[in-house]
Amino acid sequence: MIWQLTQNKEWNALEKQFSWVTDMKYVEQHRIHHVEGNVAIHTQMVIEQLLKSDEYQKLDKQSQEILWASALFHDVEKRSTSIDEGNGIISANGHARRGEYTARSVLFREIPTPFYIREQIGSLVRFHGLPLWLMEKPDPLKKIVEVACRLNTKHLKLLAEADARGRICDDPGALLYSLDMFELFCKEQDCWGVSKEFASPSARFHYFNTDDSYIDYVPFDNFKCEVTMLSGLPGMGKDHYIQTLGKETPVVSLDAIRRKHKISPTDKSGNGWVVQTAKEEARTYLRKGQNFVWNATNITQQMRSQLIDLFVSYGAKVKIVYVEKPYSVWLNQNKNRDYPLPEAVLDKMLAKLEIPQLTEAHEVKYIVDK
Repeated sequence: MIWQLTQNKEWNALEKQFSWVTDMKYVEQHRIHHVEGNVAIHTQMVIEQLLKSDEYQKLDKQSQEILWASALFHDVEKRSTSIDEGNGIISANGHARRGEYTARSVLFREIPTPFYIREQIGSLVRFHGLPLWLMEKPDPLKKIVEVACRLNTKHLKLLAEADARGRICDDPGALLYSLDMFELFCKEQDCWGVSKEFASPSARFHYFNTDDSYIDYVPFDNFKCEVTMLSGLPGMGKDHYIQTLGKETPVVSLDAIRRKHKISPTDKSGNGWVVQTAKEEARTYLRKGQNFVWNATNITQQMRSQLIDLFVSYGAKVKIVYVEKPYSVWLNQNKNRDYPLPEAVLDKMLAKLEIPQLTEAHEVKYIVDK
């Protein structure tokens, strides 16, 4: 069965169904880069350009739906990031990143969407401008290889091309030339429509997590232990997953430390102590070369990277296990926990959620309901 964001794709129907689509007509854009007008006008032009693309027409129906939804979402968070600098100069720095979070939240809470499809849409929204500016990045090679681990670069170019054609500006030729260069670069780096092949998981991890690393370098695997880092929103079932591992694997749990010492999750200074206590417990296992589980939410890349740096410094292999249930199941599981959290807190955490990526650890496993 083909997933669809909605069956009625008429703009008036979209405005009635989604408040975030309605918001687009109130968001003005840069008078030079977007002479056509507000975000609603631009988004309709982008969708029109996408639909008439020959390459889009060749795609399977599910890929078409993913790209259509990505086009609809791609500038959704210009509403929260646009700054009027005067004289028609409007910037919207960070709108793509925020747009990813919004797409994820909508497709998780309001329109139940399979995990893989949802994350494809979120990734396309996040990187929709990359093909135009890739060569201006500090390390274009590492960036495109990273992005190719998350999405289909052919689809990304299709979205970016519709974005470039779906506007009125003074340099359309330059934009389209950048897209051609993007395609050529992807083909040269063996990541055009596919992810880059690495010799081993360790080679991939080393490349993305070592400064000035060489893409074909293959490190020698000599791990002293394996750390399983859990990731997921509260109440998703991380504790249940731990039970499947057997009792012989020790667990470092931030929640257990808080409860033992009666420290509230909202106590910032207390939680700092909790984290340090958990790290010292982890060091005990790391020094002995003993496998263990790190049990915490770890919902942002920054949270995870700080811990992974610690584990790797002791010679550990790191496996991230991300756990997710559908929205309605999640709310129900939270209510039935011994220590439930208010829904407002859960939604706030959802808005910050960053799904673990293959670039972050030696192994990433997703335990999700399809």
